[in-house]
Amino acid sequence: MSAASQARKRLGPDDLEIVAFEKGHFTSYSACGIPYWIGGAVKERDALIARTPEAHRDAGILVHTRHEVTAIDLDRREVIARDLDGGGELREGFDHLVYATGAVPVTPDWARIDGGGVFGVQTLDDGTAIHAWLESDPKPRHAVVIGGGYVGVEMAEAMVQRGLAVTLLERSAQPMSTVDPDMGERVGEAIRGLGIEVRTDTHVQGLETRDGRVSAVVTPGGTLPADIVVLGLGVRPNTALAAESGIPVGVTGGLRTDLQMRVVGPSGHIDGLWAAGDCVQTVHRVSGQPVHMPLGTHANKQGRVAGINIGGGYATFPGVIGTAVTKVCELEVARTGLTEKEAAKAGFAYVTASVESTSRAGYYPGASSMVVKLIAERRTGLLLGAQIVGREEAAKRIDSLAIAVWNSMTVEEMTALDLSYAPPFSPVWDPVLIAARKATDAVHAAG
Repeated sequence: MSAASQARKRLGPDDLEIVAFEKGHFTSYSACGIPYWIGGAVKERDALIARTPEAHRDAGILVHTRHEVTAIDLDRREVIARDLDGGGELREGFDHLVYATGAVPVTPDWARIDGGGVFGVQTLDDGTAIHAWLESDPKPRHAVVIGGGYVGVEMAEAMVQRGLAVTLLERSAQPMSTVDPDMGERVGEAIRGLGIEVRTDTHVQGLETRDGRVSAVVTPGGTLPADIVVLGLGVRPNTALAAESGIPVGVTGGLRTDLQMRVVGPSGHIDGLWAAGDCVQTVHRVSGQPVHMPLGTHANKQGRVAGINIGGGYATFPGVIGTAVTKVCELEVARTGLTEKEAAKAGFAYVTASVESTSRAGYYPGASSMVVKLIAERRTGLLLGAQIVGREEAAKRIDSLAIAVWNSMTVEEMTALDLSYAPPFSPVWDPVLIAARKATDAVHAAG
């Protein structure tokens, strides 16, 4: 819908007819807000909706909700959609096609059961189904969340806030594998502090059902009672329809695009075919490698770029560096650039530096602790990545580090950054600057 809105801003209905197909009931909503609605921090579902289908229609964008596109005919340049409520089939021709199908939750075979109570968390329809299940009779008392990434951790906290007994299962040694294990260990401690049972190094063998509902999760360490199971095992690009239609898929499973978000095939971009969001692969600006990075920030930017270009303007999407942030109770977790594992995989020799500091001057009321970790290239000192774990007012410092990564700064250059200071906001030496100094020393010591 970002692409549709941007194209409409540049071309009126007489110049460009815009038709959108949506399988679900909603358009233009914050999927990232679903855990906070489930947990009660957001009171109403509709607060997550930025623009309804009716609002889009009023703006000259015809939206067909509850219509699933089942085929794309590139030769005839038309799509075929099935009406999920009324039945029947609709064919729509196109000059430009924007493929923005997002991603789908990873769902192992054992999760496909003959019964209810197993949910992914990808769309607002998913969130609505979870909310309804939590209110169903009998009300669930035990929740098992499988996967300790962003969605898993946020949904585990939401279930605790709903009064359920919660177990979080994670295959790795620590939850939150998007940060390094030493930082993930701190996240695990915070999760346990909420009363959540965390089981790491655990894989699921299967699910049990009773009376048409999930009843238990089977693991090598025993069977866990479960009235609701939430899958947080990650997502994959929703590109099956593209592949079936002869649209080439990249090495990550996402569609390949050029800088203007035009889909790229073996012989270059495909005329009139665009893609944006969680269904595409993009380039990591630090490693230079193709990546699938399903984040709402990127999706909105990519859609905007596609829409501007369709509308006759010019815009590009230059890649990503993986900046992300979340919170667990009062603990904030953020990252940007490469982790140690990702840096090694990309071929970098690197050093690391971690510092513990405070969010404000130590003597000022409300100062809270944080750990800032930097990863820098061994010889050059180039900042490769950064992570922050801390309390209130810690994580948004990742934005200054993201700017440094984006602009290929060295940690030594960062030591002179002119960051703001006043006791209510930071120590006289901001934690970012302290970390940069320590990383610079590590680079010099490594030679």
